[in-house]
Order: sequence, then structure tokens, then C-alpha cells
Amino acid sequence: MTHGMHTGSSSGWRDTATRYALLPLRIFLGVTFIYAGLDKLTDSAFLKDSGAGSIGDMMRAVRDSAAIPAMVDMALDAPVAFGYAIALGELAVGIGALVGLLARLAALGGALISLSLWLTVSWASDPYYYGNDLAYLMAWLPLVLAGAPVFSLDALLHARRRERVAIPMTPRPGQGRDSSRGGVR
Repeated sequence: MTHGMHTGSSSGWRDTATRYALLPLRIFLGVTFIYAGLDKLTDSAFLKDSGAGSIGDMMRAVRDSAAIPAMVDMALDAPVAFGYAIALGELAVGIGALVGLLARLAALGGALISLSLWLTVSWASDPYYYGNDLAYLMAWLPLVLAGAPVFSLDALLHARRRERVAIPMTPRPGQGRDSSRGGVR
């Protein structure tokens, strides 16, 4: 048995695996962010200015350990509005990633949410890999670069645009070439 270059049908499964490689990541991130957004929107304690489990108390607790305390200060100006913004952002990003609609934009949004949470909420995690927001940030980056090329609304829309361009335009009666003048009427 040789361990050199493979030819023939063995490359078929590799091409297929390569084509679908980001699909599990897209499904995981989409479902996770949808769940996170819905969890925040349905948690009566979270969307409050103060109290156990509130966004306000959580932001006050992480303010001094955040990499950029000014980001936390902005959130503390209107903690409930910030809580809604994060929850709705997670929901939009999750839906976009899961169905593959504006997938690169959704992935960028997910990366920015993860980055902001890493720089604020999980910045003090020691060692750094205990904080999951950095891992989510890194997980979004391949989707920012590649988008959602399979099983996505983006791919469907792209295929429809290609079909539209590929269909030759048939001239309507009276709009074809005028052979006597050598041009189009």
C-alpha cells in the first residue's frame, strides 16, 4: 500500500467534505445564538436595571475588570436597552447564520458581539481560555471569510442570479437588429 497522492474516486469524498465543512459550525453557532437571544428575552430578571441576574448588575460587576471599561460605561447608561440590543442582535445573527441569509454579515455581527463580550464580560477569565467569548469570536471568523456556500438562502439567491444572467435575451418583435442599418432599432 502506498501513501502517495490519491487519485480517482477518493478525491470525491474530500471535495464533498471540503464543501460541507463549515455547515456544522454554522448550525452550531446559529442555534446557540438564537438560544442565547431567546434566553435573554424571556428571562424577566435579565432585562432589568438592577437585581439578581440583571444586565445592570452584571455590567457593574465586570466594569473594573473589563479590558475597555468605557464600553461597560456606555452599556450602563441604559442597561435595559443594551440588554435588548444584545438579545435582538444575537437572535438576528443566529437566524442569519442558521438559514444562511446575508451569512457573512451575520457572521461579522456574531464576531463583533463575541468580541465585545470578550473585552468586557469574560476579559478577567484566568486563564484566558476559560472565557468562551474568545472561542466564539474565533469560530465566527471562518464564516466571515467563507459565508454560507451550501444549504443557504445566500446560495439559493446566488443560483437564481446566475440563472437570470445565463438566459439569453430574445429580442421582442420589432426590437431586433435592423439589417438595413447594421444596428439595433
